[in-house]
Amino acid sequence: MNSPDPHSAASEPRSPALGAGDRPEAKAGPVYKRPLGVGILVIVLLCIGGAGMYWLHARHYESTDDAFIDAHITHVAPRVAGRVRQVLVDDNQSVEAGALLIEIDPADYQVKRDQAVAANAEAESRLHEASARQTAATTSLQQAQAETAAAEANATNAATDLARIQRLRAQGVASQQEFDNANTAAKDTAARLAAARQQVATNEAQVVLAAKQIQTATAVVQSATAALEQANLQLSYTQGRAAEAGRVTHKSVAVGDYVQIGQDLMAMVPRDLWVTANFKETQLADMRPGQPVEITVDAYPGKTFAGHVDSVQAGSGARFSLLPPENATGNYVKVVQRVPVKIVFDDPPGGGSPYLLGPGMSVVPWVKVR
Repeated sequence: MNSPDPHSAASEPRSPALGAGDRPEAKAGPVYKRPLGVGILVIVLLCIGGAGMYWLHARHYESTDDAFIDAHITHVAPRVAGRVRQVLVDDNQSVEAGALLIEIDPADYQVKRDQAVAANAEAESRLHEASARQTAATTSLQQAQAETAAAEANATNAATDLARIQRLRAQGVASQQEFDNANTAAKDTAARLAAARQQVATNEAQVVLAAKQIQTATAVVQSATAALEQANLQLSYTQGRAAEAGRVTHKSVAVGDYVQIGQDLMAMVPRDLWVTANFKETQLADMRPGQPVEITVDAYPGKTFAGHVDSVQAGSGARFSLLPPENATGNYVKVVQRVPVKIVFDDPPGGGSPYLLGPGMSVVPWVKVR
């Protein structure tokens, strides 16, 4: 019986025992062949490409979120005092230019107009009477002047006859009776001439008086006409109308209210809107009037409006504030200033547009500067 050789058992290598869950490890491959690595690499490349494209696109534009819609808001105020009889509009109602907004009770102003009409008619009647008197005085003056001319001719003839009779009498040719008749005729024609001249002076005074009366009556007529025009204006002011087309806002008047001159009754937002964008002064180097602008409004995130740069304000916004900074006193810290830029819509969103825009709404403009 052969016994086992201990040296032979020790010479043969023994493999390690493997458990039930143990598997031999596979050799790791390159990163680009791993699915997770490929996905991460693709995402990184897309991000870099997107950032590059965004930079290439954004470098041609200047933008700011400090921008708002602006407009010239018209405040409606009465020009005469009175009690409101009608209010024909409501808040946010769209109206056309010249539309009737409110009506003040016109009774008092109608009475004043009737009085002005009567006063004007009376003044014109007095002017006609003064004109008639001047015409009559002028006619009488002309007649008196004609009579004076005739009296002067008669007086001249009578004086000539008297002088001739005196010479003949001195020669013993003319009789005393002829002399007396010539002397009487000369005195009579001289008296008639004096009376005619007096009548001319009287008629001239009447013409001058009539001219003064016409001047006074004309001034009264002008004053009465001005009063009538004023009364007509005040009567027309009882109807408050829209100065331009737009929308009614901030209405604070109702039927029965007693309003005073200049009282704020409502505001009119016109259809002519624009954007006031406060760009940093470092963004203005390449900005010029006429450059195209893409405008997004916070109220309509899916809509882009087209516009263009209209003008750049000559000075920063802080300089025109109520209390502008005084940089010449105290410590100075440099702060980038903002300058208002007016941007006009190419297609105004007023009128029948479904996009209701109003002053104060926030917008983001993108100005293409390159």
